[in-house]
Amino acid sequence: MNRSETIQVWDPLVRLFHWTLVLAFSIAFITEEDYLRLHSIAGYSVIGLLAFRLLWGLCGPRYARFKDFVYSPAHILKYLKHVMRNKSPRYLGHNPAGGAMIILLLVALALTTVTGLAVYAAGDNAGPLAAWLGHAGEDWAETFEALHEFFANFTVLLVVVHISGVLFESLLHRENLMVAMFTGNKVIKLKNQRGVS
Repeated sequence: MNRSETIQVWDPLVRLFHWTLVLAFSIAFITEEDYLRLHSIAGYSVIGLLAFRLLWGLCGPRYARFKDFVYSPAHILKYLKHVMRNKSPRYLGHNPAGGAMIILLLVALALTTVTGLAVYAAGDNAGPLAAWLGHAGEDWAETFEALHEFFANFTVLLVVVHISGVLFESLLHRENLMVAMFTGNKVIKLKNQRGVS
């Protein structure tokens, strides 16, 4: 006979990071140039959140740590082959594809914010990169702006793929991963073993 137990996988800080990042990136993406002050505040918030996540990925609890969900390319490909055959194993934390997506999202967000800071520096001689790029000129500002928009749009594409993966995995394993990112909890099935009633 099998029984199940609910355990906390996503700690409160990971969940707060996740949903605050969703909010900050959404505000930055929607406001764009129309509300530059709000756009900048949201962008700086993303930078702060990324710094926190980097630190938490090194010293946070088990499922928050990078070592728990960063897999080799061979392992990721093997997992994706299982997904194509509808036989992917269930992971309590991030599966290999999910782990790769998290890294891609963090890198894309970092590139989006760095290019945003470069636009601010080259275009307005302001912000933390102004000392290096403040006199770069309008051509550089336009180049940085094009890169900033590219990385922001690429991040949105990654978000769509991420949400699709979450929905697919939720259906495949019959668990609501969206709810798990709110509550932090996942259900594990325990098999009765000798000495366990």
